[in-house]
Amino acid sequence: MNSSLCVLTGATGGIGKAIAHALYTQGWKLLLVGRNTQALEELSTACPDSEIFTGDLTDDATRINLAIKAKQLGGVKLLINNAGVNTMQSLERTSSEEIDCMLNTNLSVPIKLCQLFLGQLQFTKGTIVNIGSSFGSIGYPFQTLYCASKFGLRGFTEALSRELNGSGVKVAYLAPRATDTAINNDKTRAMNKELGNKMDSPELVAKELLILINSNQTRRFIGFPEKLFARINGVFPNIVDNAIAKQLPKIKRFLN
Repeated sequence: MNSSLCVLTGATGGIGKAIAHALYTQGWKLLLVGRNTQALEELSTACPDSEIFTGDLTDDATRINLAIKAKQLGGVKLLINNAGVNTMQSLERTSSEEIDCMLNTNLSVPIKLCQLFLGQLQFTKGTIVNIGSSFGSIGYPFQTLYCASKFGLRGFTEALSRELNGSGVKVAYLAPRATDTAINNDKTRAMNKELGNKMDSPELVAKELLILINSNQTRRFIGFPEKLFARINGVFPNIVDNAIAKQLPKIKRFLN
């Protein structure tokens, strides 16, 4: 059994909880990170001996205090950047504050945490997993900011993985498709049903993460046909342009 430390951000979300339970069964010592102390304490009770850390990771001092706590617990072996936000809406109706929130939470915070924890990870020969999305490879209408943040996270992960090649630190990217969590509101769920888009369980995502960290892979995409579309979009984006254009009237109907 493993007894090394994992720092898990966004621990009380749907995917976060499933990841916490999966890692706990594998013997990982967990440092659960989130904004809701009560929810963190409930999760810690379900995963006994887990540590919790409450705070807003967009704050510099909060991130530093998190790194200090991890160091006191022996140093991080596995950093999972899972915290994220999303709102499906047009760019025209998006405020400047919403732009900053999405890009800070989904992109800037993971980058800064990777940088902050790099010394500990180099010492432990550890692993970073950045949780992305199929929308990190496929630009989707009314998901402009989310796509921008996840495209950026995918590029950052790939570049950092290559930068740290031979250092003993593994940097990996996991890309779920639509998942059955609270991040998807009723309109998004109805739209996915109308379009025939499948939604995976958080437990399936957690299972895929375990496969990723226990392999030599540095990237893993979940779900068919989404991972096929991601490959097609990289080579023949006009094919995906045309496919999504046919969906656009239905998408707009659920936004209005």
